[in-house]
Amino acid sequence: MSANLQVAIDVVNLDKAMRIAKATYVSGARYIEAGTPLIKKYGVLPVKIFRAYFDDAFIVADTKTMDAGVLEARVFYEAGADIVTVLALASKETIEEVTELAREYGKLVMVDFINVANPIERLEEIANIGFDIVCLHIGVDVQKRRGISIISLVNEARFIREKYGSIKLALAGGIKPQIIPQIIHAKPDIVIVGGYITRSNDPGKRAREILHAIASSGKT
Repeated sequence: MSANLQVAIDVVNLDKAMRIAKATYVSGARYIEAGTPLIKKYGVLPVKIFRAYFDDAFIVADTKTMDAGVLEARVFYEAGADIVTVLALASKETIEEVTELAREYGKLVMVDFINVANPIERLEEIANIGFDIVCLHIGVDVQKRRGISIISLVNEARFIREKYGSIKLALAGGIKPQIIPQIIHAKPDIVIVGGYITRSNDPGKRAREILHAIASSGKT
């Protein structure tokens, strides 16, 4: 089964965010993410709008929750988010609380391993909580300063896929069509793409390029 494309809409203009969401949804993306900058500017509004327009898509609220998990997650689940994100750097108690709340709402939790020095070790500590998705993630500032991408974590991704098959795997960080063949063998469930799509004048075309690369690489 091919990986799904999640579009990380990390912009701070709501009209632009909606244009990107519409274009990429029409092109086949079925995970639409209200990025952290968008949420910080507009709160739950982008989630509510995405939910109203894209009724069969997974709406992701990239809250990057670190504490007060129930308070934050409840607001976004009730606004229509299917998935909220919690940082792997958060306490085990916070991840547990958000996961328990997600079960009450019939929703999902993505745990984001951005800036975790040893993701395998941290996952071993928290995997029994029962959250839904682990996201290996190279942050944008690290990408720019160090010139690296999610390729640097592909071995960890493969290990997680083999050992923790019941947890969905998402990969994020500098993903473009040309690196997809190098990461797709880890068999991610979700490929998260931000800047390559959102900085383009034709985000729909860029989304189709990513989806084509996923489909083509999955056949090899």
